[in-house]
Order: sequence, then C-alpha cells, then structure tokens
Amino acid sequence: MKYTRLTKEQLEELQPEFVNFLATQSITGEEWKKIKEDTPEVAEDEVDVFSDLIWEGVLSKVTHLENISSNQMHLFSLEEKEMKLISVKVRNPNIDLTTQEGFSWFKKNWQSDFVDYLTASKAYTEDKNLDKFEIIKQGAVITKGDLYNWFDNVIGS
Repeated sequence: MKYTRLTKEQLEELQPEFVNFLATQSITGEEWKKIKEDTPEVAEDEVDVFSDLIWEGVLSKVTHLENISSNQMHLFSLEEKEMKLISVKVRNPNIDLTTQEGFSWFKKNWQSDFVDYLTASKAYTEDKNLDKFEIIKQGAVITKGDLYNWFDNVIGS
C-alpha cells in the first residue's frame, strides 16, 4: 500500500465509487460478501488498492496545503515542477494561531517585529504525489490556497 487505507467513514462516503471499482474487477455484491467472510485478507487488499486509487486521484488535483500550529504556518503551493513554501513564525509566546483570538491578533500584526517570514522552494522527487502525501501525513490539510496567495502577494516571493 502506497498511502493509507481510507477510514470506514470515507469508504461509506465513497460507496458508489467502490461498487464501480469492484465491478471493474467483475466482483458482484454477493461475491464481495463472500470474499469478506471467507478471505478477509483479500478484501483488505481490495480496499487498499481502492484507497491508493482514490489518494492518487485526490493528490494529482491538490494545489495547496496548509499546516498551522500554535506559532507557525507552513503554506504550500504545489506547482507543476516544484513545491513553494511560505513559512510564518510568530515569536509572541502569548499568541496561538490555532485560536480565533490568536489569528485575529496575527491579522492585525502580521507586519510586526514578532512575525518572521521565510520563503523556499523544492523540486519534487520522482513521485510528486507521494511528496504531497508526506506533507499531509505531517498534519497539513488541503486548501484552495487563499492564505498562500494573499501572502504571496503581500511579501512578493
């Protein structure tokens, strides 16, 4: 398995797609029940393959990721040939960016001496989607990139 298995909830949400996936392998609903009962390891393998297919589809469309902690923001723009990063660090120990109050403070004080910025870029390895997935595993979430684009405009990276 290349990525991670979808959760039970995710699989339930994707049930029509999973049924189609099984159908492409000529597995009927009745046969699927039998596989789950008789050879659960084969059923798990099928779920793993399906999970990887879903992840591949999602990751190939991702354009931005954000990882926000109490005092840092890592904002990624996932370009064709490289990942671009805008890193923001708040050096005010009383501010927690994960709270509404902390983020409000940041919006008012983003140009203060308590805020540091860093920009960087990095080429992908041979597996661009796996590179994206590694960032997600570290806590990033998929976004539309509004925050990244705003910073990109104001700090002119």
